[in-house]
Amino acid sequence: MSCQNCYRGSVHEGEPRGTVTRAYGLDTYVVEPADGAPPKGIVVVIPDAFGWAFVNIRLAADKYADLGGFKVYAPDFMNGRPAPLYTIDDFKTISSPSAGIFTKMQLGRTCSYHFFHALRGMVPFLMTNWPTRAWPRVKGFFEQLRKEEGASLPVGAAGFCWGGKQVIFLGRGDTIDGRPLMDAGFTGHPSFLSLNSDIENLKLPVSFALGEHDDYLPAEKADGIRAILEAKPEAARGELTVYPEAGHGFCVRADHKHPDSLQQADDAAEQCVKWFTAHFSKFSPAS
Repeated sequence: MSCQNCYRGSVHEGEPRGTVTRAYGLDTYVVEPADGAPPKGIVVVIPDAFGWAFVNIRLAADKYADLGGFKVYAPDFMNGRPAPLYTIDDFKTISSPSAGIFTKMQLGRTCSYHFFHALRGMVPFLMTNWPTRAWPRVKGFFEQLRKEEGASLPVGAAGFCWGGKQVIFLGRGDTIDGRPLMDAGFTGHPSFLSLNSDIENLKLPVSFALGEHDDYLPAEKADGIRAILEAKPEAARGELTVYPEAGHGFCVRADHKHPDSLQQADDAAEQCVKWFTAHFSKFSPAS
């Protein structure tokens, strides 16, 4: 399942530099290396609950393009039904501590309102985008990508929270014309996982970035995931890094006003880029 922390975090400041186009059947944000060099590979960003138009996701796509020299796609895998951004403010209010006994009754009424207001946005999102329901959209995009650009360039998938489960689906090794839909995956604080079967079923290499204070994947679960990843044969061997003091959502929704949070997000982006760079170097184009 997802958790309430999937809907918490900060909205980042900045102006994405990419463009919006129609790619492989979906509305898609696309950005290429800023220096104009040919891309070293293609990374498809699979977003958190707030979808492809979320500014944080587009800024992350820009960062991967610039740091790694990749062409980056961020498609609308949610049929235009992401979780609305107002749920961030709703959960911020719900989680606010009481200022004292005088405000408890008022706070209770306020929290009840924001809880049901958040549900109004979350329920349509979950009904449209339950992971197994969204998977055919994701799979169809990657199938077309692999047959076209992905025939001559390596393909990676980077998924966050909701999108992490889709990376796990891709990591099972589905193929098109005898080639895997992706060459390597990265996921930051994934949700909806079925442990440990999801990890055991991975046949492609996936890198995990988790926060030390992620209530959804606490230390004992992270240790179990790492043990399974590291025991896999080399072609499927993954990795897992736990970031001290970080919580769920830190890769894409960290509060950049706090230097430590910004550094954790930057370090996770470096992890992602290094992982794809290493695995893309092993790619052989279709003959």
